[in-house]
Amino acid sequence: MYTIEYYRHELYRIAWRMQYRTKRDFKREVPIVAGPELMEPSFSEQSENKIVMQQYINELTSELGKRVIHEIYVNDKTETQVARELQISQQAVSKWKKKMIGELYQKMNF
Repeated sequence: MYTIEYYRHELYRIAWRMQYRTKRDFKREVPIVAGPELMEPSFSEQSENKIVMQQYINELTSELGKRVIHEIYVNDKTETQVARELQISQQAVSKWKKKMIGELYQKMNF
């Protein structure tokens, strides 16, 4: 009924899906696990962190990127909420977030 080529093709598809899922899971953001002293920063530490972060956000090149990062990380909104506000897709928000995080990383390390 089925040929060897059919089964070879099916195995290839299954292996590809497994590899794709592994790569996708590997790239996911992981929350930082820390001790109790790091879980509750003081008010002054929180304020300083927000000020420093706002300075880095202001140095970003794209106004839309600035807004996406600010809404997600400063205002604690989800990608979906930001997408609705900006009237763009959630995938676009995700791409902007990834692009701006890369830009922030470069600015912070140079």
